[in-house]
Amino acid sequence: MNQFKGTGVALITPFKNDKSIDFSALERLIEHCIKNGVNYFVVLGTTGETPTLSKDEKNAVLEFVVKINNKRLPLVAGMGSNNTAELIKEMQSFPFKNDYQAFLSVTPYYNKPNQEALFQHYAAVASLSPLPIILYNVPGRTGISMQPATTLRLSASFKNIIGIKEASRSMAACFELVKNKPANFLVLSGDDDLVLPQIVSGMDGVISVAAQCFTKDFCGMVKAALSNDFGTAKNLHYQLIDGVNLLFKEGNPAGVKAALHILGICENELRLPLIPASEELYQQIADFLKK
Repeated sequence: MNQFKGTGVALITPFKNDKSIDFSALERLIEHCIKNGVNYFVVLGTTGETPTLSKDEKNAVLEFVVKINNKRLPLVAGMGSNNTAELIKEMQSFPFKNDYQAFLSVTPYYNKPNQEALFQHYAAVASLSPLPIILYNVPGRTGISMQPATTLRLSASFKNIIGIKEASRSMAACFELVKNKPANFLVLSGDDDLVLPQIVSGMDGVISVAAQCFTKDFCGMVKAALSNDFGTAKNLHYQLIDGVNLLFKEGNPAGVKAALHILGICENELRLPLIPASEELYQQIADFLKK
Protein backbone atom coordinates (compact mmCIF):
# COMPACT_ATOMS: atom_id res chain seq x y z
CA MET A 1 0.00 0.00 0.00
CA ASN A 2 2.92 2.34 0.64
CA GLN A 3 3.51 2.84 -3.08
CA PHE A 4 0.34 4.94 -3.22
CA LYS A 5 1.17 7.22 -0.33
CA GLY A 6 2.38 10.74 -1.06
CA THR A 7 1.58 12.55 -4.31
CA GLY A 8 -0.09 10.81 -7.21
CA VAL A 9 -0.78 12.83 -10.36
CA ALA A 10 -3.99 12.48 -12.35
CA LEU A 11 -2.47 13.02 -15.79
CA ILE A 12 -4.10 15.17 -18.44
CA THR A 13 -4.32 13.91 -22.01
CA PRO A 14 -2.50 16.52 -24.12
CA PHE A 15 -3.99 17.30 -27.54
CA LYS A 16 -2.48 18.85 -30.65
CA ASN A 17 -4.19 21.74 -32.45
CA ASP A 18 -6.09 19.20 -34.57
CA LYS A 19 -7.38 17.56 -31.32
CA SER A 20 -5.36 14.36 -31.82
CA ILE A 21 -3.38 13.06 -28.84
CA ASP A 22 -0.02 14.76 -28.44
CA PHE A 23 2.24 11.94 -27.27
CA SER A 24 5.37 14.11 -27.32
CA ALA A 25 3.72 16.48 -24.85
CA LEU A 26 2.65 13.54 -22.71
CA GLU A 27 6.26 12.38 -22.56
CA ARG A 28 7.39 15.88 -21.53
CA LEU A 29 4.76 15.91 -18.79
CA ILE A 30 5.76 12.49 -17.45
CA GLU A 31 9.43 13.45 -17.33
CA HIS A 32 8.59 16.79 -15.68
CA CYS A 33 6.58 15.04 -12.97
CA ILE A 34 9.19 12.38 -12.26
CA LYS A 35 11.98 14.96 -12.11
CA ASN A 36 10.08 17.06 -9.58
CA GLY A 37 9.08 14.44 -7.05
CA VAL A 38 5.77 12.78 -7.98
CA ASN A 39 5.30 9.35 -6.36
CA TYR A 40 2.94 7.67 -8.86
CA PHE A 41 0.72 8.32 -11.88
CA VAL A 42 -3.03 7.89 -12.40
CA VAL A 43 -3.80 7.41 -16.09
CA LEU A 44 -7.24 7.96 -17.67
CA GLY A 45 -8.91 9.65 -14.75
CA THR A 46 -11.47 12.40 -15.31
CA THR A 47 -8.63 14.91 -15.72
CA GLY A 48 -7.55 12.92 -18.78
CA GLU A 49 -10.86 13.80 -20.54
CA THR A 50 -11.58 10.09 -20.85
CA PRO A 51 -15.24 10.53 -21.86
CA THR A 52 -13.97 11.97 -25.16
CA LEU A 53 -11.36 9.28 -25.86
CA SER A 54 -12.05 6.24 -28.01
CA LYS A 55 -11.17 2.75 -26.75
CA ASP A 56 -8.18 2.65 -29.11
CA GLU A 57 -7.00 6.05 -27.85
CA LYS A 58 -7.32 4.93 -24.24
CA ASN A 59 -5.24 1.83 -24.90
CA ALA A 60 -2.66 3.92 -26.77
CA VAL A 61 -2.33 6.28 -23.79
CA LEU A 62 -2.09 3.41 -21.30
CA GLU A 63 0.61 1.71 -23.38
CA PHE A 64 2.57 4.92 -23.97
CA VAL A 65 2.69 5.79 -20.27
CA VAL A 66 4.02 2.30 -19.53
CA LYS A 67 6.74 2.77 -22.14
CA ILE A 68 7.87 6.25 -21.02
CA ASN A 69 7.56 5.57 -17.30
CA ASN A 70 9.71 2.46 -17.78
CA LYS A 71 8.87 1.05 -14.34
CA ARG A 72 10.17 4.13 -12.54
CA LEU A 73 6.91 4.92 -10.71
CA PRO A 74 3.80 2.87 -9.83
CA LEU A 75 0.85 3.25 -12.22
CA VAL A 76 -2.90 3.33 -11.58
CA ALA A 77 -5.48 3.05 -14.37
CA GLY A 78 -8.83 4.81 -14.22
CA MET A 79 -11.53 2.17 -14.65
CA GLY A 80 -15.08 3.18 -13.76
CA SER A 81 -18.57 2.81 -15.19
CA ASN A 82 -22.25 3.01 -14.34
CA ASN A 83 -22.68 -0.46 -15.92
CA THR A 84 -21.33 -2.97 -13.41
CA ALA A 85 -21.30 -5.98 -15.75
CA GLU A 86 -19.50 -4.03 -18.48
CA LEU A 87 -16.99 -2.66 -16.00
CA ILE A 88 -16.11 -6.18 -14.83
CA LYS A 89 -15.60 -7.27 -18.45
CA GLU A 90 -13.30 -4.30 -19.07
CA MET A 91 -11.28 -5.03 -15.96
CA GLN A 92 -10.90 -8.70 -16.79
CA SER A 93 -9.83 -7.95 -20.37
CA PHE A 94 -7.46 -5.12 -19.33
CA PRO A 95 -4.38 -5.66 -21.53
CA PHE A 96 -1.84 -4.12 -19.15
CA LYS A 97 -2.37 -6.17 -15.98
CA ASN A 98 1.38 -6.67 -15.55
CA ASP A 99 2.17 -2.96 -15.96
CA TYR A 100 -0.38 -1.26 -13.69
CA GLN A 101 -0.58 -1.81 -9.97
CA ALA A 102 -4.21 -0.81 -9.29
CA PHE A 103 -7.48 0.49 -10.71
CA LEU A 104 -9.05 3.78 -9.62
CA SER A 105 -12.79 3.14 -9.87
CA VAL A 106 -15.28 5.97 -9.54
CA THR A 107 -18.73 5.49 -8.06
CA PRO A 108 -21.39 4.88 -10.74
CA TYR A 109 -22.65 8.15 -12.17
CA TYR A 110 -26.01 9.32 -13.57
CA ASN A 111 -28.12 6.34 -12.46
CA LYS A 112 -27.60 7.31 -8.76
CA PRO A 113 -27.45 4.02 -6.79
CA ASN A 114 -28.18 4.13 -3.07
CA GLN A 115 -25.65 3.07 -0.42
CA GLU A 116 -26.55 -0.63 -0.48
CA ALA A 117 -26.39 -0.61 -4.27
CA LEU A 118 -22.95 1.03 -4.12
CA PHE A 119 -21.78 -1.71 -1.80
CA GLN A 120 -23.10 -4.42 -4.10
CA HIS A 121 -21.55 -2.72 -7.17
CA TYR A 122 -18.07 -2.66 -5.62
CA ALA A 123 -18.52 -6.12 -4.11
CA ALA A 124 -19.18 -7.54 -7.57
CA VAL A 125 -16.24 -5.64 -9.04
CA ALA A 126 -13.81 -6.55 -6.25
CA SER A 127 -14.71 -10.22 -6.46
CA LEU A 128 -13.57 -10.40 -10.09
CA SER A 129 -11.01 -7.62 -10.58
CA PRO A 130 -7.50 -8.74 -11.58
CA LEU A 131 -5.94 -5.72 -9.83
CA PRO A 132 -6.41 -4.01 -6.45
CA ILE A 133 -9.01 -1.26 -6.39
CA ILE A 134 -8.87 2.31 -5.10
CA LEU A 135 -12.40 3.63 -4.65
CA TYR A 136 -13.19 7.14 -5.91
CA ASN A 137 -15.88 9.26 -4.30
CA VAL A 138 -16.50 12.52 -6.18
CA PRO A 139 -20.12 13.60 -5.74
CA GLY A 140 -19.55 16.86 -7.61
CA ARG A 141 -19.20 14.80 -10.80
CA THR A 142 -21.32 11.71 -10.15
CA GLY A 143 -24.40 13.11 -8.42
CA ILE A 144 -24.05 10.75 -5.44
CA SER A 145 -21.79 10.54 -2.40
CA MET A 146 -20.58 7.27 -0.95
CA GLN A 147 -20.95 7.59 2.80
CA PRO A 148 -18.04 6.68 5.10
CA ALA A 149 -20.00 3.75 6.51
CA THR A 150 -20.23 2.21 3.03
CA THR A 151 -16.54 2.78 2.35
CA LEU A 152 -15.59 1.27 5.70
CA ARG A 153 -17.84 -1.73 5.09
CA LEU A 154 -16.12 -2.33 1.75
CA SER A 155 -12.67 -1.90 3.26
CA ALA A 156 -13.46 -4.52 5.90
CA SER A 157 -15.00 -6.96 3.43
CA PHE A 158 -12.49 -7.01 0.55
CA LYS A 159 -8.71 -7.08 1.00
CA ASN A 160 -8.20 -6.03 -2.63
CA ILE A 161 -10.06 -2.76 -2.01
CA ILE A 162 -6.97 -0.96 -0.79
CA GLY A 163 -8.02 2.67 -0.46
CA ILE A 164 -10.22 5.57 -1.46
CA LYS A 165 -9.72 8.85 -3.23
CA GLU A 166 -12.10 10.97 -1.18
CA ALA A 167 -13.23 14.10 -3.04
CA SER A 168 -16.46 14.89 -1.22
CA ARG A 169 -14.99 18.08 0.30
CA SER A 170 -16.34 16.87 3.66
CA MET A 171 -13.75 17.04 6.43
CA ALA A 172 -16.21 15.24 8.70
CA ALA A 173 -16.27 12.30 6.27
CA CYS A 174 -12.47 12.29 6.17
CA PHE A 175 -12.27 12.24 9.96
CA GLU A 176 -14.65 9.27 10.12
CA LEU A 177 -12.68 7.35 7.49
CA VAL A 178 -9.31 7.95 9.16
CA LYS A 179 -10.65 7.14 12.62
CA ASN A 180 -12.33 3.85 11.69
CA LYS A 181 -10.42 2.43 8.70
CA PRO A 182 -8.41 -0.81 8.77
CA ALA A 183 -4.71 -0.24 9.33
CA ASN A 184 -3.74 -1.09 5.75
CA PHE A 185 -6.46 0.97 4.02
CA LEU A 186 -5.38 4.22 2.34
CA VAL A 187 -7.39 7.42 2.57
CA LEU A 188 -6.25 9.79 -0.18
CA SER A 189 -7.34 13.35 -0.87
CA GLY A 190 -9.10 14.27 -4.08
CA ASP A 191 -9.32 17.98 -3.24
CA ASP A 192 -6.06 19.82 -3.92
CA ASP A 193 -6.95 22.83 -1.78
CA LEU A 194 -7.63 20.67 1.30
CA VAL A 195 -4.59 18.39 1.16
CA LEU A 196 -2.70 19.94 4.07
CA PRO A 197 -5.48 19.79 6.68
CA GLN A 198 -6.46 16.34 5.46
CA ILE A 199 -2.94 14.97 5.92
CA VAL A 200 -2.79 16.62 9.33
CA SER A 201 -5.96 14.67 10.17
CA GLY A 202 -4.23 11.40 9.23
CA MET A 203 -4.81 10.93 5.51
CA ASP A 204 -2.10 9.29 3.41
CA GLY A 205 -1.60 11.72 0.53
CA VAL A 206 -3.36 12.91 -2.59
CA ILE A 207 -4.23 12.08 -6.17
CA SER A 208 -3.70 15.56 -7.51
CA VAL A 209 -4.38 17.69 -10.56
CA ALA A 210 -2.30 20.66 -9.44
CA ALA A 211 0.81 18.58 -8.78
CA GLN A 212 1.52 18.26 -12.50
CA CYS A 213 2.06 22.00 -12.91
CA PHE A 214 3.18 23.22 -9.44
CA THR A 215 5.05 19.96 -9.13
CA LYS A 216 8.12 20.56 -6.99
CA ASP A 217 6.38 22.76 -4.41
CA PHE A 218 3.20 20.67 -4.27
CA CYS A 219 5.11 17.41 -3.82
CA GLY A 220 7.29 19.16 -1.26
CA MET A 221 4.23 20.24 0.69
CA VAL A 222 2.82 16.72 0.77
CA LYS A 223 6.16 15.17 1.72
CA ALA A 224 6.68 17.71 4.51
CA ALA A 225 3.18 17.17 5.89
CA LEU A 226 3.58 13.39 5.88
CA SER A 227 6.89 13.86 7.74
CA ASN A 228 5.14 16.02 10.38
CA ASP A 229 7.10 19.09 9.23
CA PHE A 230 3.98 21.21 9.34
CA GLY A 231 5.83 24.53 9.34
CA THR A 232 7.31 23.83 5.90
CA ALA A 233 4.06 22.32 4.69
CA LYS A 234 2.04 25.32 5.84
CA ASN A 235 4.35 27.78 4.10
CA LEU A 236 4.11 25.85 0.83
CA HIS A 237 0.34 25.51 1.20
CA TYR A 238 -0.12 29.27 1.41
CA GLN A 239 2.30 29.87 -1.47
CA LEU A 240 0.25 27.50 -3.65
CA ILE A 241 -3.36 28.01 -2.57
CA ASP A 242 -4.20 30.92 -4.89
CA GLY A 243 -2.77 29.04 -7.85
CA VAL A 244 -4.63 25.86 -6.95
CA ASN A 245 -7.90 27.77 -6.76
CA LEU A 246 -7.24 29.35 -10.16
CA LEU A 247 -6.80 25.91 -11.74
CA PHE A 248 -10.37 24.95 -10.87
CA LYS A 249 -12.02 28.33 -11.41
CA GLU A 250 -13.47 27.37 -14.81
CA GLY A 251 -13.44 23.62 -14.39
CA ASN A 252 -10.92 20.84 -14.78
CA PRO A 253 -8.74 20.38 -16.83
CA ALA A 254 -9.09 23.83 -18.41
CA GLY A 255 -6.97 25.49 -15.72
CA VAL A 256 -4.22 22.89 -15.58
CA LYS A 257 -3.92 22.79 -19.37
CA ALA A 258 -3.55 26.58 -19.41
CA ALA A 259 -0.79 26.30 -16.80
CA LEU A 260 1.00 23.53 -18.67
CA HIS A 261 0.79 25.56 -21.89
CA ILE A 262 2.40 28.52 -20.15
CA LEU A 263 5.11 26.18 -18.89
CA GLY A 264 5.76 24.98 -22.45
CA ILE A 265 4.68 21.38 -21.85
CA CYS A 266 1.55 21.09 -24.01
CA GLU A 267 -0.88 22.94 -26.25
CA ASN A 268 -3.87 24.64 -24.66
CA GLU A 269 -6.35 22.29 -26.31
CA LEU A 270 -9.41 20.47 -24.95
CA ARG A 271 -12.09 18.41 -26.66
CA LEU A 272 -15.72 19.49 -26.62
CA PRO A 273 -17.83 19.62 -24.56
CA LEU A 274 -14.94 21.21 -22.62
CA ILE A 275 -13.26 24.41 -23.77
CA PRO A 276 -9.98 26.16 -22.85
CA ALA A 277 -9.73 28.68 -20.05
CA SER A 278 -10.86 32.22 -20.78
CA GLU A 279 -8.25 34.83 -21.68
CA GLU A 280 -8.76 36.45 -18.27
CA LEU A 281 -8.13 33.22 -16.36
CA TYR A 282 -5.18 32.31 -18.61
CA GLN A 283 -3.54 35.62 -17.73
CA GLN A 284 -4.25 35.17 -14.02
CA ILE A 285 -2.56 31.76 -14.11
CA ALA A 286 0.37 33.21 -16.05
CA ASP A 287 0.75 35.98 -13.47
CA PHE A 288 0.71 33.43 -10.65
CA LEU A 289 3.35 31.27 -12.32
CA LYS A 290 5.63 34.30 -12.74
CA LYS A 291 5.73 34.60 -8.96
